[in-house]
Formats: sequence, structure tokens, C-alpha cells
Amino acid sequence: MKNEQELKEIVRERYAKIAEQGKAENAASCCGATTPSNKVYNIMMDDYSDTEGYLEDADLGLGCGLPTQFAKIQKGDTVIDLGSGAGNDCFVARHETGIEGKVIGIDFTPIMIDKARANAEKLGYNNVEFREGDIDNMPVNDHVADVIVSNCVLNLVPNKQKVISEIHRVLKPGGHFSISDIVLVGDLPEALKEDAEMYAGCVAGAIQKSEYLGQIEEQGFQNITIQKEKPIVIPEDILSKYLSPEDIKEFNKGETGIFSITVYAEKAGKKSSKPKLKLAEIQSGTSCSPESGCC
Repeated sequence: MKNEQELKEIVRERYAKIAEQGKAENAASCCGATTPSNKVYNIMMDDYSDTEGYLEDADLGLGCGLPTQFAKIQKGDTVIDLGSGAGNDCFVARHETGIEGKVIGIDFTPIMIDKARANAEKLGYNNVEFREGDIDNMPVNDHVADVIVSNCVLNLVPNKQKVISEIHRVLKPGGHFSISDIVLVGDLPEALKEDAEMYAGCVAGAIQKSEYLGQIEEQGFQNITIQKEKPIVIPEDILSKYLSPEDIKEFNKGETGIFSITVYAEKAGKKSSKPKLKLAEIQSGTSCSPESGCC
């Protein structure tokens, strides 16, 4: 098995190529990383098209859920999106947090950052920014975010526990996250586990559902809830690249399951109330606080 840095480079290189692929090709494969299936479309992704704030140019078809739909984002919140890609979830989050709030997207693929920034400029959003960096070592200070979202990204990071620790660090006391991700019930065949393409395809890097939820609990998060769960079925024309016909038959009738789950959890502590800005201050982009004497 490759080490953490080698796995990261596989994902970085693959997602640089995925950024240039069409949405249809990405949605008909496993997170855009495997050969597209000619039998099944939208293998993992959910449909964003009716979601407020959705931008088609920012939707690369790489997600496995709709975390922003469940994230309980309020006006004025600071939201961080982990693995922000071309910015789709950030723009949906921006619709919820409004001009009063702020959205930060983090991604470690430079071409994705460029695409996301171009989309934000096209929309004229001054309160959405994109930072290049690893989500297991976020370029963000402590206690910044009210809400963290992520769509099918943690499974791509070798050290998931470190990401969960970073989420806890970056959230404000009383903040929460809503994350869509791929998890397993039972073991994958070795051929799928060892294949780099399937790792970048969000499947081989997934861990057991019980372990995933356990790591969240161990970090001290509270009120852990599965907001949505759906099975992921890999078409036989994709599986045939890795498994024999006999192995495919055994895999399909076995107890192994691949699932997309959307998990919600809260950081302990009391959420502080946000100072309300006057309309003129919001429109001008200036901030106001009791300490400055303007409120």
C-alpha cells in the first residue's frame, strides 16, 4: 500500500485532470476518476439543479450528497467547504449565509482553485474566497467557522482522523458540520482496495461506517446524526476492470455495502450571538462593533 503522501499525489494529479472533464463523464464514473459506465448515470452524485444558489458551471458532478441542504446555515454565518472544487457548494452556502456572512472554500488542486475563483468573480461575490491547502492542515485559524460542509472528500484523505481533528479546531464552540461521504459496511475485494484509480474514485479510500462515526465521537463531537444514507452500486462494466466474473458475482451477492452518508455533528460549547449590521453597513461592506462606537 502506498504511503500518505503518495496517495495525496495520486488524488491531486487525478483531480487536476478531472477539472477539465465534462460533468456527464464525471457523474457516470466513480467521482470522475474511473472509466465512465455506459450502463449507469449519476453513480454517486445528487441533483443540485433545483437548489438555490446553484451554478451549473461550478458543478463538476463529483459529489455524493447535498450537505448544504442539511447544514442549517443561518444568515451571517461563516461557512467553510472542505474540498471545494469549482465552488458549487460554496455558492449554495453563500445563498444561505447571505451578504452578511462569509464562505471559505479549501482545495489542494490549483486548477480547481482557479476555476472556483473565476466562478466567484463571474458572480460578483466578494464574501466567497478560495484557499489552496490540505484539509488535514487547513489554512484557517482556530474557531473561525460556524458551519463546515464537505461533499465526498474525506474519503480521499489517508488520515481521516486528522481531518476530523482539524474540523474540531476550526469550528467555533457550538458550531457544527454536515458532511457527505462514502463509507463501507464489510470489506472491499483486495483488487479494489489496491487500485489507485478506485482510490481517487472515492471508493478504495473509504473506511467502515462504524469506524467513521467512531472517529467523530472520539474527537468529542455531540449530537451525531446521519441525515441521509443511500447505497452506491458500482456497475459491472466498471467492476470488470478489477474483478473476474466470478468475483463480481460474489461481490454483488455478498454482505459488503458501499454507502453515501450525510453526517451532522456539533462541537461542544455555547454559540455566541453575532452582532447585527445595519443595512447601510452591509451594502458598503464596512463592519461595526460595540468597541468601535458605531453601533
